[in-house]
Amino acid sequence: MSESLEKATPLELDMLILQKKISQGDLENLSNFSEDILNRSRTSDERDHLIEARVRMERALLGITDTSLVGSELRWCVDRLNALCPGSPLHGLALLNLANWHRNVGESIMSLVVHADISKEYGHPEDIIGLSRLEAARIYVTLNDLDPAMRHLWSARNFFTNANMTSESLVCSLEWLDLALEEVSESAPNMASRLENAAPRETAGATWIPSNPNDIVEIVEELIPILTQNLSGLNRNDIGLIIDSSNILGVDKWKSILFDRKSEIQDLKVLESLQS
Repeated sequence: MSESLEKATPLELDMLILQKKISQGDLENLSNFSEDILNRSRTSDERDHLIEARVRMERALLGITDTSLVGSELRWCVDRLNALCPGSPLHGLALLNLANWHRNVGESIMSLVVHADISKEYGHPEDIIGLSRLEAARIYVTLNDLDPAMRHLWSARNFFTNANMTSESLVCSLEWLDLALEEVSESAPNMASRLENAAPRETAGATWIPSNPNDIVEIVEELIPILTQNLSGLNRNDIGLIIDSSNILGVDKWKSILFDRKSEIQDLKVLESLQS
């Protein structure tokens, strides 16, 4: 795309209009409009390989493309963008879309293979890598392969933190803590060590490593100032995780913070757990 709107070509301007319509949910007549952009991107007068890839990806995601061709279209977009702008945000987004398509059609392992192509070594931005690691972690959870799930959640949290994506980092912390509380051991390696010593495996399997209490302390101390800003809500499993952490690690101050503000808590299960 051109550096400014003043320098943008008519095709680039129409592509921006298409993306704005999609982001605003204005999907009326998008099939014809996007097809016009696609056809123009292939002509000798307006040929633009990048826009061709972008519009084909959007059409596949919107279901404008034949359903049986969605996977192959998304793969084509990945390959084309890998040739045009490898490691770019758009290339990373194309990989995320392809990975999600594989997962949605029940091909979890293929989805993980695609996610593996998103990395800092390839030049992808940290927000894209964070999203990839989070989705990969969730796939590993469905496979009951919890060691890599925890590593990917921790890694995603770090990438989101670096990218100032606080909400996404919070989600990773909560999902990691939910797994970590299953078993805690003082002799267990910490997450930094687990990430540093992780090695590729030939096949996935049901794996588990207990969590180190120091990692739990780090996460809970990070979560409490955020979660206690508002304790209302009828379903506050996040607060429940803090209480569970307090009980398992014997850190009474975490429960005390919540107990002193129990009048603000609306989740009855959390209140019962807090007062037990």
